[in-house]
Amino acid sequence: MQQDKGKLDIIASKTFSASPEFIQIVDFLNKSLKGKKIMFGLSKDKEKEQMTISIYEFE
Repeated sequence: MQQDKGKLDIIASKTFSASPEFIQIVDFLNKSLKGKKIMFGLSKDKEKEQMTISIYEFE
């Protein structure tokens, strides 16, 4: 069976109060862990003033 290339599997996600530092943290983590098949994502809910950080594993 062939696995899908570029497939993202979510490992975990957590929502926090919005903070501009999260953008720098996610950027730092993605650059530092580039070769470990792990990627971090960040989404912002402007209405609730919250940010959600997600951790993905990719093939």
